[in-house]
Order: sequence, then C-alpha cells, then structure tokens
Amino acid sequence: MKNRPTDLLPGLALCGAVAIASILINRQVPLLSSMLLAVLTGLVLRNIGLIPGSAEAGIALSGRTLLRLGVVLLGLRLSISAVLALGWGAVAVIVMTVTTVFLGTLGLGRLLGLGRATCLLTATGTAICGAAAVAGVSAVVRPGPGARQDEVEEAAATAVATVTLYGTLAVLLMPLAVGALGLPAVPAGVWVGASVHEVGQVTATAGVIGGEVLDAAVVAKLGRVALLAPLVALVGVAEGRRARREQQHSIERSEVSAVLAGAPVPHPSRVTPVVPLFVLGFLAAVALRSVAGGILPSWLLAGAETTSGLLLTMAMCSMGAGVNLRRLASAGLPALGLGAGATAIAVLVSLAGVLMTVG
Repeated sequence: MKNRPTDLLPGLALCGAVAIASILINRQVPLLSSMLLAVLTGLVLRNIGLIPGSAEAGIALSGRTLLRLGVVLLGLRLSISAVLALGWGAVAVIVMTVTTVFLGTLGLGRLLGLGRATCLLTATGTAICGAAAVAGVSAVVRPGPGARQDEVEEAAATAVATVTLYGTLAVLLMPLAVGALGLPAVPAGVWVGASVHEVGQVTATAGVIGGEVLDAAVVAKLGRVALLAPLVALVGVAEGRRARREQQHSIERSEVSAVLAGAPVPHPSRVTPVVPLFVLGFLAAVALRSVAGGILPSWLLAGAETTSGLLLTMAMCSMGAGVNLRRLASAGLPALGLGAGATAIAVLVSLAGVLMTVG
C-alpha cells in the first residue's frame, strides 16, 4: 500500500530537524561536516531506540526520493565553461585524478578485504566530492549476493566518516604543503581542488592560502563534481548487470526446481533503466547552468544550492538511521586504512599532474 502524506510527515520532520541542526552547527564550526553530523545523529537515534515506527516511511523517502532530488539540484552549481577556463592542463589533472583515485581505491579495498559497497562508496567520495558523492552513488549500489539489505547504508556511513576525517586533515595540512612547495596561485588552486574531498573543505583550505587560489580551487573542485553523473551512470550500469546475472541464476534454479516438481515454469522479467533518471536530471541542470547561467537570477541559484544541501543532509540522516552500530564498528582499521590510501593517491596524483601540465 502507498503511504499517505500524513504517514510521511513524522520521518520527514525528524530528518529535516536533524539536517537543519547539522547545517547550523557546520556554519559555526566549519570543520564539522553537516553531512557527517547528520549520519552520526541518525545512527545514534537508531541504535538507542529513539526512532518511532511512525517515522519509518518518511525516513525511507528521505533516503530515496529526496536524495535523488538533491543530486539533481547539485547540477545547478556547475558551469562547464568555468571549468574549461582553467585550461586543458587543469581538466586533464581533474580527469586523471578522479580516474586513478577511483580505480586505485577499489583495488586497495580488495587487498584490505573490505566489502564491495564500502570500496565503491569510499572510492566515489574520495574521487568526486565527499559525502555528496557517497549519497549519489549509494542510490544505485545494491547489496552483494547473500549480503544484508542494510549493507549499503553501513558502507555509506563508513565512507562518509573516512572522507570527512581525511578531508579535515587536508584543511590543516594542505596550506603548509602549498607554502613549502612554493606553488603559484593557479597551480596551487588546481591541486587543492583536485585532491581535497568536500566542497566546503576545499573552500576552507584555499581560503587560508589566498583569494586567487580560492577561485581556481573552487572551479577545479566543481570540475570533479561534474564527473559525478557519468560515474553514477557507469556504476549503475555495472550494478544493474550484476543484479540481472544474479536474478537470471536465481530464475534458472527456480525453473529447474519447478520442472522437477512438475509445476508450471514462470518467466518473470524486469526492465531497469540503463541510466538512472536522476542522473539525467543532474545533467540537465548542469546544461542549464552552462547555457543560461548568465541570466538565471542569483536568488534561484542560491536557493537551489541551499535546498540541495538540505535534501542531501536529510538523506544522510536517513542513511545513518539504517546503520547497525555493532556491525559498522567491525569495519574498523581497514576502512580507515582505505580512506588514508585513497587520500594519498588523490594528493600525489593531482600534484604530479599539476607540476606537469598547469603553468
């Protein structure tokens, strides 16, 4: 049965209150990520039994529909022309860093014996834009064969925690590294934008160094965010194919059992979109900002940015509410090691690219 609007209100109110409180705390203490605060709050509320049954429907809606809408609105922050204005060298650094970090993190995660979902989401958060990217890709990641249904929520919480931790360390250490290397403003900005995880962390890091560095860093960071859509699409296609293979194997086993029992053989079919619709919406928003950015009113863009942040933070509360704390703790040191390795890849690969291509 479909939920009535009144059934959704308690959960939406809970996630909304947590999101607003997290955002307000983040404004006072920028080093505290609002999305991480929302994940942790949802996790604590779930594990101490303070989430009422009446809130479950609204919490589920926040983790699905509101998450996708937040990703779509995120596209209005991006202007392709602004990214290209940095030069093809910077674009090459961004693409090379994202690709290397994503693939390298997946490989490192396998060596550490971590689950597929944890590897995928940590790789995405490190390569693209921290918690927002984790939220976007979590919408298309499915539990592995024989895995629990809440595996993805726990993997998302782990990924958000690690990318926030190491992104915060970058805020403290990157300005010192830029000064030690004596990088000019634009190369320094591209390095910061291509390696630091969260948009807010990039702003904080580059702002310490200087205004010209900040401009280049934010544009480079948004260039990474632009790659969220193709990455979500690729992960969605891969996950869809894996799910269809598993479904086909299950169907074949059930058909064999039905034949042996002399029962009718069903032939279920399910068609899933190759590219999730919210990814197409994200691309449409990017195209709108790129083509009509000069005429879109500032209040509209500011409102879209605020709304996107609110919706994604509400989705993070929902994800936290799906986490079993005891099982999450079992990830422990391997998850921290994966985050550290992924961050090191991002910093070193982007630095090498900047030194070779950005003047």
